[in-house]
Amino acid sequence: MSDFTELVGRYLAIWNEPDASVRRAAIAGVWTESGSYTDPLAAVDGHDAIDALIGAARAQFPGLVFESNGPVDAHHNTARFGWRLVPAGGGDSIVEGFDVAVLAEDGRISGVYGFLDKVPAGVTGDQ
Repeated sequence: MSDFTELVGRYLAIWNEPDASVRRAAIAGVWTESGSYTDPLAAVDGHDAIDALIGAARAQFPGLVFESNGPVDAHHNTARFGWRLVPAGGGDSIVEGFDVAVLAEDGRISGVYGFLDKVPAGVTGDQ
């Protein structure tokens, strides 16, 4: 379980990384080359698309950070974990959800499947 917890920590740190080159290197260390990310608002494949998606999310929510929202639950090569998007200085969450990550044999993520539980007004997830 500690391996999954450490990987989830690295995953969330990528979403919070402001430096594009550092973020891109971290993506390569956490996701397989053909890794994917899918949630109700996006579906992307590969490092370039994952990086672009994370950069767009950072631009959409300036001053906010992703943090863990509970323990990591894992078995076999799959983990699920809650997260929330909060003001960097603390405060109530703006967005909350949970992700399911599937790991490849090399220990990197081959796919993330995200679910949104709390979203700001006007954001839809019907796709």
